[in-house]
Amino acid sequence: MDSPHGAAVATEDFGLKGPRGWAFRSVDMDAAPGSLIALTGPSGSGRTCLLLALTGRMRPTEGRAEVGGAQLPRKMAAVRGFCALGPVPGVSDLDPALTVAEHLRERALLQRRFDGSLRALLRPRAERADTARRLVDEALEAVELDLSALPRGERTAVRDLERLEELRLSTALALMGRPRLLAVDDADLKLSDPDRAQAWRLLASVAASGTTVLAVCSQPPEGATVVRTDVPEETEQPPVTRQTPRPPETPEPEKPEKPEKANKANKADKPTDPSRSADEDADQSPGAEVDEDAKGADDRHGKADDRHDKADDRHDKADDRHDKNDKKDKREGAADAFAETGRA
Repeated sequence: MDSPHGAAVATEDFGLKGPRGWAFRSVDMDAAPGSLIALTGPSGSGRTCLLLALTGRMRPTEGRAEVGGAQLPRKMAAVRGFCALGPVPGVSDLDPALTVAEHLRERALLQRRFDGSLRALLRPRAERADTARRLVDEALEAVELDLSALPRGERTAVRDLERLEELRLSTALALMGRPRLLAVDDADLKLSDPDRAQAWRLLASVAASGTTVLAVCSQPPEGATVVRTDVPEETEQPPVTRQTPRPPETPEPEKPEKPEKANKANKADKPTDPSRSADEDADQSPGAEVDEDAKGADDRHGKADDRHDKADDRHDKADDRHDKNDKKDKREGAADAFAETGRA
């Protein structure tokens, strides 16, 4: 495929500050067109943010940067026009449900629709199909991706690709737009030593063809322009919220306690003797005295009722004796009357 003229990259005191502080700061580099630039540093040092800022995807906040003759951030749109993103997690991820052929065909259609000229759109359908097929073949040849070696050929889903094969496919899709600068994130992530060597050989061949390659990595290869990012020492501290002290509250005047409450308070304050029983405490309470008086009155009434009952019993016995005497008198009177009648 045609080798575009690569983009030179130059920065001075380049930095980006976000809501939580500095993502990266004081980055200086000077790379010629067609260079292999390795961005390395500890995790959290802003490597991916630097890659996105140099490709016009994030706005820097300090310093100077020039990519392909376009100054940042004033010409971010122009930089995005000639820079392409390879695999960048969260930004240019491949759809795992689509096949390799579907990804290639989709990118060819997008390239013809948005990056082609109006005259190219008016060409015959067969000619447009041949142009798209030639573009796909050149991109696959540049990344050395053999579709016949895949498990299901061009119908292999992205989820079934190996890490190196996925890197090759993402790079091929980016090269179909013939960019001047190719950006790749995590170029050597989850790769064995042989696969890492093949990945760097792939990116070096792309740089040798004239395209500047900007790659984030943990282990930079030999011969690359290494740019290191460190964790910024100064981070923005969260704002301290100060509370206005409240005026002291004036205490309300205490109300005098009622006699009953005072008595209760005195009784509550009086220490209790643990050796005293509950019956003794109950006997000495005012309620216990009232109960004893009522109990004595009940006892007196009960004794009076007993005396009345005994008197009633005596009266009943006397009545019974009178009844018996009356019956006896009646029997004697009847016997006397019968005897007199017999004598007559």
